[in-house]
Amino acid sequence: MSKGKWVGIGTATVCGALALFLLLPRSDSRQQAAESPPVPAPHQEHRLKNSMMAQDIASTDHLTRLDARQHLTAMLNNLGSAKPKQITDYVRNLQKTHDHFSMLVWQDPKLNQPLKFAKKEDSWTSQDRKRLDHYLSIAKQQVKNHQTYQSPSFKMAGKQYFVIAEPSAKSNQSVIALMNQKILLDVENHQKKNLRLIPYPREGKFKVESVHADTLRDLTVKTGHDNENASHFYENEIVVRFRQDPSPDEMNRIKGDVKAESARKLGYAYVFRSSTMDYSQLKVYFLNHWNPHYVEPHYLYLTNDTVPETGSLPNVPNDLLFAKYQWNLPAIETNQGWDLSKGSNDVIVGIVDTGADINHPDLQGQLLSGYNVVDPGSDPLDDVGHGTHVAGIIGAVVNNNEGVAGISWYNKILPVKALDKSGSGTTYSVSEGIIWAADHGAKVINLSLGNYADSQFLHDAVRYAYDKDVVLVSAAGNDNTERPGFPAAYPEVLAVAATDANMKKASYSNYGDYIDVAAPGTSIASTYPGNQYAALSGTSMASPHVAAMAALIRSRNPDLTNKQVMDIMCQSTIDLGPKGHDKYYGNGQIDIYKALQAAGGGNTPLQLWPQHVQNQMNSIMGSESVKTK
Repeated sequence: MSKGKWVGIGTATVCGALALFLLLPRSDSRQQAAESPPVPAPHQEHRLKNSMMAQDIASTDHLTRLDARQHLTAMLNNLGSAKPKQITDYVRNLQKTHDHFSMLVWQDPKLNQPLKFAKKEDSWTSQDRKRLDHYLSIAKQQVKNHQTYQSPSFKMAGKQYFVIAEPSAKSNQSVIALMNQKILLDVENHQKKNLRLIPYPREGKFKVESVHADTLRDLTVKTGHDNENASHFYENEIVVRFRQDPSPDEMNRIKGDVKAESARKLGYAYVFRSSTMDYSQLKVYFLNHWNPHYVEPHYLYLTNDTVPETGSLPNVPNDLLFAKYQWNLPAIETNQGWDLSKGSNDVIVGIVDTGADINHPDLQGQLLSGYNVVDPGSDPLDDVGHGTHVAGIIGAVVNNNEGVAGISWYNKILPVKALDKSGSGTTYSVSEGIIWAADHGAKVINLSLGNYADSQFLHDAVRYAYDKDVVLVSAAGNDNTERPGFPAAYPEVLAVAATDANMKKASYSNYGDYIDVAAPGTSIASTYPGNQYAALSGTSMASPHVAAMAALIRSRNPDLTNKQVMDIMCQSTIDLGPKGHDKYYGNGQIDIYKALQAAGGGNTPLQLWPQHVQNQMNSIMGSESVKTK
């Protein structure tokens, strides 16, 4: 796999309708994609990203409504003959695990009065309550006529809500709910960061500075577009790899010289934090006194955060949101691929990200215990939403009549929290996350994050995992720039660009000669903290599609090396854009069915047979050399 340098930090979330995917026949869309996609100017890019963010918010609104209706229907089915205490216990448990259910009203003609379960809201004004009573009144009338009802979104005390009502199909019972839509604000704030609509991270926080990725000269980030040239680092820290590790006495001398608040070692390198010296001063000190192999800043890595009828598709799961929202899975032949492999418990996928919602019902049984780099000793809980969304794309429970379907049915997910609640992490934390995942059984690692600075420290960690036969997959970034990002641009990593429902380059997606493959990244529905679902866009969403495919390939044929898996993925694509490898789509959009066909089942694929023979010869020669010693 040949690759140039590339830069990518990617997390993003963008909505796309599968209807668009169906309305445009594949042959036509591929023909139209044969030309190089236009690259929008900065002002056009900003407008397009705002439009995508609005689409993501609208899609998330639809997802929350569909999910709420499912819960109300399940409640009516399960509690039709229940007593008031059983109903009370059920609702209280529901509100405990799903705190966006602000109010539930159970109506049954057999009861003297409705059962009402409402959270206390002291901040509502009389005008707010009047607005709420208006929608509740309509809801009551609708269910009385055996009609469902959903109100438009409305605000009370600055928060967004909607009212939903569902009648029983078997009796005169009904249930009405007031739903808190805080998730819409969460998605908006998330996308502003991950689509780089605002400078991120804000300078000054945690003594962070920004520099030009090439020259390392100071750079002030004023707009989201400025991020494409910027790399962020901790101004009072430095990464040092010595030619020979310092002795204990030498380490004490160094700590005294630089007034070190901390000194940590990971792999081959050290990170020093000084209480008095900035990066420039630290660099001069180490270069003049210790002749290191390299020094570099301690960079920050940031997240890169149309549905057809499915009657003719094989393996259509019963997950509630699949048919209507998950256009992305049929687009890459996932359903056909499930005929060949649904995954294996033996192949673990590491996700180095913001952690995961370990209590989400659509991830139950899929998550291993994982590790929290940010706060060792604590569970890798997701306080951002990004890692949970990535985890759902890879492995949300399939055929459980709830939420979304993951690409893999059986591959276990190893969540590694390397990014903090701001959605960013340091070179050290990301490197530690990669190394920890590789040491704890991950055969595939997804990295939906990046920076435009080439860090030797991070590259060491990537090489470490690659040398342990791990397939590493990373997002290209969301700045619509040709500048390469890291870790995606490293030759040991598979770089992923994003496409939309029309099989075109997503307007936000980074591009360049380092891109290996493309995958759906626009308006992807997946799991979100708080037992909810959200639609997000970005190369961060594209990358886990590829990581999941790698896990399916390794499940189907465990004998393949990481390089062979990467080669198969690159050779089994749908060619988009200019013929052959190009800078917008790499080798093309992934095709899970074609890749699994090429991977074979327990045997070496024909196109990889020469490599297999060479590996066998090397193994034999190695064994012989051991015997002769």
